[in-house]
Order: sequence, then C-alpha cells, then structure tokens
Amino acid sequence: MNELEFEDFAQQISDAVESFLVSLQAISREESAGVAVPLLLLEVSQVLLAGARLGAQIDFTPIETYQPDVGPDPDLDDMRMRLATLLDEADTFSHNFEPYDPETFPAQLSDELTSIATDLANGLKHFRAGNLDEALWWWQYSYLASWGGNACGVLSALHSIVAHDRLDHEVVGEDEQLAIAEEILGADLTP
Repeated sequence: MNELEFEDFAQQISDAVESFLVSLQAISREESAGVAVPLLLLEVSQVLLAGARLGAQIDFTPIETYQPDVGPDPDLDDMRMRLATLLDEADTFSHNFEPYDPETFPAQLSDELTSIATDLANGLKHFRAGNLDEALWWWQYSYLASWGGNACGVLSALHSIVAHDRLDHEVVGEDEQLAIAEEILGADLTP
C-alpha cells in the first residue's frame, strides 16, 4: 500500500469509526427500543465492515514500541446507562466468546457496545493526533483482540431481536383458516 492509499484507507476507517460513535450516542437517546434496536443493528453491521477491512490487511506496525498517550478514555458511562435503560430486558443476551467452545456467558448489549466504542475512540484519538500508523495498528489489534468478537455477539443478539419482532406474529384468524382448509382437504393441518 503506497502512502496515498495508506492515508485514504486510514481516513475511511476513521470516518466509519466516527460515524459509529456519533450514531451510538444519538441512538442511546432514542425513546423507543423499537426504533433503537434496528438502528443499532445497522450501525454495528457497518462498523464490522470497517473491522473486516482492517482484518483483511497485512498487520499494521506502530512506529513506537509503546503507545503514545492520547489522554484518558472517554467517559461513556452515561451512554451505557441510557442504553441499558432503553434496551431493558433485551439488554442481557447469551454471548459465545469463542465459536469453537460451546459455552456461553451472559452479557449486556449496553456494556458490549460501550466497550466497542471505547476501543474505537482510542484509535480515533491517535488518528486525530496525526499518528495514522498507531491508529490503524490500534484499530486492527483491538478488532482482532476484543471489539470484533464483541461486535459479532452484539450483531447476533440484535439480529435475533429484529428477526423475532418481524417474524413471530400470530396470523389473525389462523385457527379458523386452518379449520376451513382441513375441511376442504380432509387432512389435519395443525402445526
């Protein structure tokens, strides 16, 4: 990757990260989980695309042995609490940290989303400080080590909520329709 491609790639990842962080804050202020959950599904999907692009690249190497200090982690606890309140009972889900190990653990969407945001914000600070090597290294490393797996679990949970919401509807008059069909066909059609 030449210098221009490198800078362009870093800018694209930065744009995706910033979009996710801004959107996550906005979604946490939604009044309805019915609005928030599909938006979260979309945002997590989009940031995972950026992560997959990072994972598909050769390993980025930071210039310095130690990460330059870019200040404290952002205080995202208010956002985490808003998300927990908004998501209510849907906040807790079963997360499988390692797909080849069948054991699952309870996790909270609000905690996982906040953890993802914290990892991404750290890389964004490096990017804004002009340290593209460190930003890309951090985003790639943290994608592979933490936020990528967390985001996959969150994506699965959000997908499940949306799928059940859209597909688990009772058909009004279904019993009557089945009774009429059984009479016509002379067969038991009860599921």
